[in-house]
Amino acid sequence: MKITVINGTEKHGVTFMLKEIFLEKFKEKAEITEFYLPKDLPEFCTGCTRCHLTGEKNCKDAVYVQPITKAIDEADLLVFTTPAYVFHATGAMKACLDHLSYRWMPHRPSATVFSKRAVIITQCLGDGAKSAAKDIKRSLSWWGVSDIKIFCGKLMSGIVWNELPEKKRRKLERGIKKLSNRCKAKPARTGFAVKIKFYICRMIQKTLYKKNPEYFDAKYWHESGWLAKKRPWKCSKTR
Repeated sequence: MKITVINGTEKHGVTFMLKEIFLEKFKEKAEITEFYLPKDLPEFCTGCTRCHLTGEKNCKDAVYVQPITKAIDEADLLVFTTPAYVFHATGAMKACLDHLSYRWMPHRPSATVFSKRAVIITQCLGDGAKSAAKDIKRSLSWWGVSDIKIFCGKLMSGIVWNELPEKKRRKLERGIKKLSNRCKAKPARTGFAVKIKFYICRMIQKTLYKKNPEYFDAKYWHESGWLAKKRPWKCSKTR
């Protein structure tokens, strides 16, 4: 089993500890690749649209982005962690998701992603964890991921793991371990909502391809066979 973890902060706080507890059961039998933001992706997306119009290799930050996309494609399980900053994911996590916007279904989704499972781990001092998780879940769904599990830790006191009340720590540990036990190595099924998004985007890409066979996104869909009878969720399970 391969696991790719994208951490929305380099800080080793409560979110880091929740992630470490989640990974405990996998460490001896899984190959785990981790990225820490912003260290592993220090540049913001500037909206130059090179990745959309001419290909992801032409992104000015491709040297940072491509190792992340490679790890995502090779993984069986994706794990995203972020504390909530003003009710949202960290700026570093948002920058990462912006860099991967070309992978949304209206553009060039990766067939490998449709069979993956994903986990989002968030926490905050009070409210905001759910809205932070929503930032990431929206992107994952538009990439083609259906099986997305979320763990939100709502902490009422303390921002350092060892300073949390013991009762609170145990409750968080039970919850995160329960979540890890629900994560399976076998491919996930593609859900109805993701398929609907795919077929809507397919209609758009068919129209674009008829108008201009060289249009970058439409050409990708055509070469992938998705404008004909191939479907990414079938291809991804045989990779």
